[in-house]
Amino acid sequence: MPPTLGVGLIGHAFMGAAHSHAWRTAPRFFDLPLAPELTVLVGRDATRVAEAAGTLGWSSTETDWRRLLERDDVDLVDICTPGDTHAEMAIAALEAGKHVLCEKPLANTVAEAEAMAAAAERAAASGVRAMVGFTYRRVPAIAFARQLVADGRLGEIRHVRAQYLQDWIADPAAPMSWRLEKDRAGSGALGDIGAHIVDLTQFITGQLLTGVSALLETFVKKRPLPASHGKLGGVGGEGMGEVTVDDAAVFLGRFTGGALATFEATRFALGRKNAIRIEVNGSAGSLAFDFEDMNVLHFYDGAEPASTAGFRRIVVTEPEHPYVGAWWPAGHGLGYEHGFTHQVVDLVTALAAGEQPTPSFADGLQVQRVLAAVERSAADNSAFTEIRTTAAEGEN
Repeated sequence: MPPTLGVGLIGHAFMGAAHSHAWRTAPRFFDLPLAPELTVLVGRDATRVAEAAGTLGWSSTETDWRRLLERDDVDLVDICTPGDTHAEMAIAALEAGKHVLCEKPLANTVAEAEAMAAAAERAAASGVRAMVGFTYRRVPAIAFARQLVADGRLGEIRHVRAQYLQDWIADPAAPMSWRLEKDRAGSGALGDIGAHIVDLTQFITGQLLTGVSALLETFVKKRPLPASHGKLGGVGGEGMGEVTVDDAAVFLGRFTGGALATFEATRFALGRKNAIRIEVNGSAGSLAFDFEDMNVLHFYDGAEPASTAGFRRIVVTEPEHPYVGAWWPAGHGLGYEHGFTHQVVDLVTALAAGEQPTPSFADGLQVQRVLAAVERSAADNSAFTEIRTTAAEGEN
């Protein structure tokens, strides 16, 4: 049996359930160099966290995340909480000698993300590692797209188009949640889903965004408070709360290689449930992906004769495709949850090798700087806002 890796997970809602599934599943399909143990689950309510632990497979529970720092049976802290808690938890865990996996976006502000990246750099000197959870990198079709670009199949990258479209709050009667409160979430569609397409386009192209020009909009500015809020927190009248984040973000960008880019992130695209759409055009070819058909990558080879050229529909389920060989026979597609399992595989493999897992906190910081530049551009009505590489006074 390989050595064990004791995991402590903070949070047991949507992301906590997805991460729990991944920790349980990864060692059953992949030959891992460390054996993850679902050691402890943390939640604020003792009854609810005990119920979740029984359902999700965790051995014990805590109601104070700080207890993880004191437990010798916890080697890694997995953070699945709102953004306003990430910095405190991650920095404390790293300083206590625990590896950290932190959900995206890394933080709510650039200053917090810089502090987290600095803590990760200090911890790495002692062999303690940190990773941010941009799991869509681990979708086989996305990983294959990166491979095609890296192999030069697209040539010089010229255009990048990226959309992340959802509709879950398009109804004005949808209640307030922490995702609509800037103090807790940092931003709205921009950070929640826009961060994903920023990371994915940089991952696929192997390039970084250098500047943006942006618009942000909040379509529904007040929403009914859920029953648990009572009469607290409403500013627009009894039972209503103010939405303090963006509902949609649209921005242009430029990559280090000179490519032009367009981005759209919205939670108001009726009929779109989780549509992550990415197209990359190069001098030698193009590729296109849509997460609502996640096992397929469309590829255009510009070297083919015009008489037969066209986008080729590639079903990314062959054993030689990234991650796929551990799963089912060709043609038997994977789902949303598999990206989280692949994340565990990559993280555990890197930890066992003493290597830095990716994306690192430094990568998460770079995405945070892009988000901050988008907010500055929208606030200033700026035609172009350079992405800063150092902290600045008052920067988000």
